[in-house]
Amino acid sequence: MIDTKKVRADFPILARKIGGKQIAYLDNAATSQKPRQVIEAIADYYKNHNANIHRGIHTLSVEATEAYEEVRQKVADFIGVADCAEIVFVRNATEAINLVAYSWGRLNIGKGDEIVLTVAEHHSNFVPWQQLAQENGAVLKIIPITETGELDLQVLKNALTKRTKLVTLFHISNVLGTINPIKEIIKTVTYILKPKPLILIDGAQAVPHMPVDIEKIGCDFYVFSGHKMLSPTGVGVLWARRKILSLMPPFLFGGEMISTVSLASTTFNDLPWKFEAGTPDIGGVIGLGAAVDYLSAIGMENVRKHEVELTRYALAKLAKIPEITIYGPREKKAGVITFNLGNIPPHDVASILDSVGVAIRSGHHCAQPLMRVLGIAAACRVSFGVYNTEEEIDRLISGLKKVQKVFRLSGDWETRKNLPQIPSNLVT
Repeated sequence: MIDTKKVRADFPILARKIGGKQIAYLDNAATSQKPRQVIEAIADYYKNHNANIHRGIHTLSVEATEAYEEVRQKVADFIGVADCAEIVFVRNATEAINLVAYSWGRLNIGKGDEIVLTVAEHHSNFVPWQQLAQENGAVLKIIPITETGELDLQVLKNALTKRTKLVTLFHISNVLGTINPIKEIIKTVTYILKPKPLILIDGAQAVPHMPVDIEKIGCDFYVFSGHKMLSPTGVGVLWARRKILSLMPPFLFGGEMISTVSLASTTFNDLPWKFEAGTPDIGGVIGLGAAVDYLSAIGMENVRKHEVELTRYALAKLAKIPEITIYGPREKKAGVITFNLGNIPPHDVASILDSVGVAIRSGHHCAQPLMRVLGIAAACRVSFGVYNTEEEIDRLISGLKKVQKVFRLSGDWETRKNLPQIPSNLVT
C-alpha cells in the first residue's frame, strides 16, 4: 500500500492554494507534478556537474556523461528492456512517433500499403500517420470502439491484410481510460499475418501508472513521455528493436549523431546516439532518472492498485450526480474518467472547479475523431496520480454540485437541460 500522506509531502506544489483552497490536482493525464527528489536532482546537475556530454574529457563532462547514460540503463530496466542501446531519448512521445513515421515509415510504407490504427488515438498517434498516408498513397484503416469504449477486436482482425505494414494503437486511452489488451492484440496480429506488420504502442498513459514489460509485450516500437511520470517536460523515450533501429536512417543531422564527416560524405554514430542529434536536455534526462527511481521505490504494482481504488471510488461518487454522462468502460480501466455534466460547457465546469482549487482538464483532449464518435465537441476529464486521495475526489464532487447550483441560479440551467442530450452510449 502507498502511504499517500508521505508521498504528498514530497510534492511542494501540492501545498499551493487556489481560490483560498489547497489545490486538488486531478489533471495527471496532461502532465504530472514533480517530487522534490526530481527537482533536487536537476538542481544538483546544474549546480555541480553542468557540462556537455560525450565530447569532453574534463571532469565535469565525464560526470555529466556518466549521469546521462546511467539513466538510459535505468529506463531500460524500468520497462523490461535488455539492451539499453535500444533506448532513444527524445523530447516526448509525440517526437518519438514522428521519428518513426519519418525515419521508418517513409522508407517502408508506400502506395497501397495499409496503416491500421484506432479512432481513439491521441492526435500524436493519428496525424503523423494520416500525413504519411496522404504523402505516400498509403491507406489508413481506422478501427472503431465498442459501446463500452473498448477496441473492436473483430473489426481489427478483419482489417488485417497482406498489405498491412503497421499496426499502431494506444496502450491506455487518454480519454476513456480503456486499457487495450496489447499482448492479446499482438498475438492475434502475429497469428493472422506472416510476416507480421510492425507494431507501435503509444505508452504515454501506461508507463506512469502500471508495470510495463516491453519484452513480454512483443511490440516493435514503444513510446512514452517523461512529464507524465513525475519527470520534467521536454524528455521522452522511443524504444525500438535494435535490428529495426539499425536499418533506420537518422531523423536529424548534426552534432553527436555523426561518426566521421568529410567533404564528400558522412558516416553516422552507433545506436542509440545516431538518433540523438545535438545537445540533448541533459538536466531533463537526469530528472527522468530520478523519477524512475522514485516510482521504482514505490513499486508500479502499488501505483496501479492505488489508482484502481481511486477510480472505483470516483466512479461510484460521480454516478450519483444527476445529469452526468460518463464515457468509457467502468471496469478494467486506468485512472482516467471523462464526463459531461448535462449540457453545461466543459470549460465552465473546469473554471468553476478551479475557483475552489480543483484542477481538471476540459476540451477535446487531442482526440477530435473520438469526440465526433461520442457525439460531443468537448468533455471534462479527471485523471489520477500517485499522490491523489479520496478526499480530493470528495472535493471534486462538492465542486460539481456547486457547478450545478451556479447554473440553476443563473437561470441558464432550464435552457440548457432542454437542449438535445449528450448520448450516453459511445457510438452515434
